[in-house]
Amino acid sequence: MGTRVIIVDDEPLAISVIEGYLQRIPGISIIATFNDGLPAFEFLQENEVDIMFLDVEMPKLTGIELVRSLQNPPAVIITSANKDYAIEGFDLNVSDYILKPITFERLLRAISKVKESLAYKKNAENPTEKQYIIFKENKKNIRVRLDDILYFESIKDYVKVVTKDKNIVTKLSIASIEEKLDKSMFIRVHRSFIVSLKHIDSYSSVSIGIGEVEIPIGRVFKEEVIETLESKLY
Repeated sequence: MGTRVIIVDDEPLAISVIEGYLQRIPGISIIATFNDGLPAFEFLQENEVDIMFLDVEMPKLTGIELVRSLQNPPAVIITSANKDYAIEGFDLNVSDYILKPITFERLLRAISKVKESLAYKKNAENPTEKQYIIFKENKKNIRVRLDDILYFESIKDYVKVVTKDKNIVTKLSIASIEEKLDKSMFIRVHRSFIVSLKHIDSYSSVSIGIGEVEIPIGRVFKEEVIETLESKLY
């Protein structure tokens, strides 16, 4: 069946736009649409859904109230003309927040991001899947859990891998490491830095805080980094 999607929006035109975009994406199955949160709530009690596109301002039951009422909500992509709900989305840990009017490019990025996250979650639930990466340091192969990595720092021809309890220096380019990483877990923020999204403690328009370390956000990466952090809502 592919990735199962529902759309909840009280505007028929908005549903039509999202449906049209989703129909262009392989592997997406739109299994239901709703113009009210209450029937969507009932549907979610009886059916498995991977992604829910959700408007915020709806009669009877708002999008925020719907998410709060669900014990095991699917991945939620909020679609709203009002950016003021982003903070509430942060509290609910929604997967993405798209401002209307929605473009196909923006929706495609949101879908890709959520599918990566769903794939990672599936792998995390399967102990046979790879959850570590091996680095070579001083002729020794060192296995490092991905969850333990805080960030990577490029130092000339080497990369320093900073974890919770140790640092490893390996002769690799940061670009080659970036290619192997799950983009739902790590993000390139500077030509010399890749950071773990789950370990970010704070961020501004110019830097990211991980513990007591301040990591700069490069000018070239700034737009994508800020957009990702705001939409990921970590």
